[in-house]
Amino acid sequence: MELTDSHAHIDFPQFAEDREAMLERARATGVTTLLAIGTGPGPEKLDSAIPFAEQHDWIYATVGIHPHEAKEVTAQHLEELSRFAKHPRVIAWGEIGLDYFYDHSPRETQHKVFRDQMELAADAKLRIIIHCRDAWTDCLNLLEQHWKTTGLGGILHCFSSTLEHARRGMDMGFLISFAGNATYPKAQNLRDVAKALPLEKILIETDSPYLAPQPYRGKRNEPAYVAEVARALASVRDLSADEMAAATSQNFRRLFRLPQPQRTTVAESRN
Repeated sequence: MELTDSHAHIDFPQFAEDREAMLERARATGVTTLLAIGTGPGPEKLDSAIPFAEQHDWIYATVGIHPHEAKEVTAQHLEELSRFAKHPRVIAWGEIGLDYFYDHSPRETQHKVFRDQMELAADAKLRIIIHCRDAWTDCLNLLEQHWKTTGLGGILHCFSSTLEHARRGMDMGFLISFAGNATYPKAQNLRDVAKALPLEKILIETDSPYLAPQPYRGKRNEPAYVAEVARALASVRDLSADEMAAATSQNFRRLFRLPQPQRTTVAESRN
């Protein structure tokens, strides 16, 4: 199985004790490409994902500030992000967006930081990774106003909304990524969306260490478990898990114009 985990927070402290073993398990399962999300613990460490992409040729990185930390953002943080965005292993900006579920930052502040980061991502010619929770109308409206014309698109990460919202995203060049919550028994609505979308518009992810898929629910999530998401989506599309894994991997490479990956161990992949 050739798998791509399009969204994982491998820098998080949940992996401090077994990070190398976790990466080895991912490789053994068939993960050939992983996108390490660089929002880190917040604005104090904006390059948190880059070291992993420097060390492993199958890992790529993003930079960005999560909407939770929008209230902490300064002009200096944005300048630092622009500098880190030039790193050759950084292929996207994110995750960025809006979160009305937790409202850790005031909504007007979330909007401003979202707009600012879209502008910087456009300047850097990087696609964006979108976090949206309970804010779909505002999020999509802002994307249509400030991002659509760039033609860069990106990823609607951990998609949790309707087919209509997914189609609005696709109209702006976004791929729709499904995480472990799509495997839950009560998430038939997400599987229905995944069934209705064009196959070439779908990605899979773990959002590690969160949202472990059903067989591991309640435990720490990790990139190897992206195979379970592939199986869940394959089952509603009458495909094999191998076919779903290969298709979503191809979609990811096409979006970011990446070469075909090599199958190696974690140790062999070190640059």
